[in-house]
Amino acid sequence: MTAAEPLYKRVLLKCSGEALMGAQGFGIDVTVADRIASDIAEVARLGVQVGVVVGGGNIFRGVAVASKGGDRVTGDHMGMLATVINGLALATSLRKLGIDTEVLSAISMPEICQSFSQRAALHLFNRGKVVIFAGGTGNPFFTTDSAAALRAAEIGAEAILKGTQVDGIYSADPKLDPHATRFDQITHAEVLNKGLAVMDVAAVALARENKIPIIVFSIHEKGEFAKIILGGGRATIVRDH
Repeated sequence: MTAAEPLYKRVLLKCSGEALMGAQGFGIDVTVADRIASDIAEVARLGVQVGVVVGGGNIFRGVAVASKGGDRVTGDHMGMLATVINGLALATSLRKLGIDTEVLSAISMPEICQSFSQRAALHLFNRGKVVIFAGGTGNPFFTTDSAAALRAAEIGAEAILKGTQVDGIYSADPKLDPHATRFDQITHAEVLNKGLAVMDVAAVALARENKIPIIVFSIHEKGEFAKIILGGGRATIVRDH
């Protein structure tokens, strides 16, 4: 049973870069980007303030450079630029739907988009805009999961919604283990103690410290984002209380 009104006033959606490439092996499938944008637009039209952090794995991963003997810092900077490309693509898809959207980058590139600050983000939310946070945290060695938890804390988000390949958190990869158990609810501490691949340790710890629930759902299910915002849908909720 869903609620008549949204459960949250402000949320942070974390979307992987891989989600944007669809069935392609690389890059951005515009059809998929448009579909994800339509889900975000549906939530925004409910009156919910939506922030988005998108990864860059569909274009580049910094760890790939380090694994082949390259400089990890340079590799991570390249990955941050990939998230800006994805952020601009998603913003374009949202604007096609009439959703006023702004991209804020942790790395200054004023000719392309605004630079991130908490003050700028809150101002844009108050003007009714969807805000896409690009460039990760702006620092190497931190994932976009950590960026999502950090931005959620900075903007006072009431929940982090992690869009994944599956419909929640399982005890093992359900695609590899048919006996994997799905959790409806679990605590931040249990996620950390069990070593579950939800978000990286720094992200989960930051969310726990700031008492932000993490809701894990399938990004591929059309309309699921809005269903969860209204108290329905299929997801796993990570919270301590």
